[in-house]
Amino acid sequence: MSKDPKDDRPATAGTPGVDRQLLDFLVCPVTHGTLRYDPDAQELISDTAGLAYPIRDGIPIMLPEEARELKAD
Repeated sequence: MSKDPKDDRPATAGTPGVDRQLLDFLVCPVTHGTLRYDPDAQELISDTAGLAYPIRDGIPIMLPEEARELKAD
């Protein structure tokens, strides 16, 4: 999998069950803002909303009631 030089996000190669094209289209359902992928926690993070959406069996669970609230630093 080659990385687009215009895309500054890391490629998800080597991360089983996560489709890069799917991640490119998903937005936070609360803020409609961008999400960042946390491969270690298997979550999609909305920094604006302060929420982390879980990825279960390769499927992002984009329900606010399923999201984990991020703790403020």
